[in-house]
Amino acid sequence: MKLIQSRDNPSFKELVKLSGSARQRGKAGQTLLDGAHLLAAYLDAGLLPQQLLVNAAAAQDTEIIRLLGRTGNVPVTQLDDRLFAELSELKTPTGILALIDIPQPAAPIADSRFALLLEDIQDPGNLGSMLRSAAAAGCDAVFLSQGCADAWSPKVLRAAMGGHFALRIYERQDLLSVAKEFHGALLATSLQATHSLYQCDLRGSVAFMVGNEGAGLSSELSGCATQTITIPMPGRVESLNAAAATAVCLFEVVRQRAG
Repeated sequence: MKLIQSRDNPSFKELVKLSGSARQRGKAGQTLLDGAHLLAAYLDAGLLPQQLLVNAAAAQDTEIIRLLGRTGNVPVTQLDDRLFAELSELKTPTGILALIDIPQPAAPIADSRFALLLEDIQDPGNLGSMLRSAAAAGCDAVFLSQGCADAWSPKVLRAAMGGHFALRIYERQDLLSVAKEFHGALLATSLQATHSLYQCDLRGSVAFMVGNEGAGLSSELSGCATQTITIPMPGRVESLNAAAATAVCLFEVVRQRAG
């Protein structure tokens, strides 16, 4: 096992750049998974990391030892505890990080039957929650505009809890082009809509278009909708959080298709 103890180590410097920079992640086509849960989800998807990084305590952790046993000949590097803490955003690091190649889905848009189009979702927690809900509901693809948060950042990965590895995620997309190529209903939510989500037949191919947390969908993308819908809210609130509204819409699809 390789040991890194110096902050001046070239490999460690590259890892620091990767953990803190969306631009570097895009350039390298790689990211870091932080913690045993994310690594387990990655392995469960039939994938193997490029490298594993552990701290000294990992050798005493039964869960980490079990995960290491599943990774075959993947190289393992032990980092000094101070260096490991620099790469992990967790207050209490779990003791393992995985360097992975960011998946690059190749399937055409027209193959999708249950999708999300996300326009300028900027909060990493919201984006991660949406990806988690999409994975849980059985979406096959999520399309992100150029203005969305980095889908492969540590915060989004943690919020999605492994949902990334059950989805095809297309970043930096022209959503107008995606909408035109999608073969199915395109639904947009609006507080001004008169048609309820629960009045829609969602058993065919469907995609929900979700806009920025504050500004909502752009007028151009709203114009692509085949149906504008509202989520009935009998309570005394004006609107739902974007991630919560997305989850409600996705699981109405699940309910109808199960019926």
